[in-house]
Amino acid sequence: LSPSSPFQSACAAMPNAVTDNQARQHFELEVAGVKAFIDYNQNGHIVTLAYAEVPGRLRGGRIGAALVKGALSLVRERGEKVLPQCSFVGLYRETLGRAGPA
Repeated sequence: LSPSSPFQSACAAMPNAVTDNQARQHFELEVAGVKAFIDYNQNGHIVTLAYAEVPGRLRGGRIGAALVKGALSLVRERGEKVLPQCSFVGLYRETLGRAGPA
């Protein structure tokens, strides 16, 4: 995506539009009518982030990073802990988002 992409603009306009679709066990971020998501499993206060999917037309616009950041924020707000099984989530936490106990 180019720096002036409508997807990047839409993402920048929504600071934490990540939602928890508990029925599907997905954290979701919708941008321009397209959903990126992280599959999760919950066992007590442990949330395993299993798999992240960013559709092709959203890739390259930091949508994945915004999705992970929002999902981690929701988990922290609930006082739960994250177990990153997805390599993208693990890499994000190692490089960008390690702040906090989740």
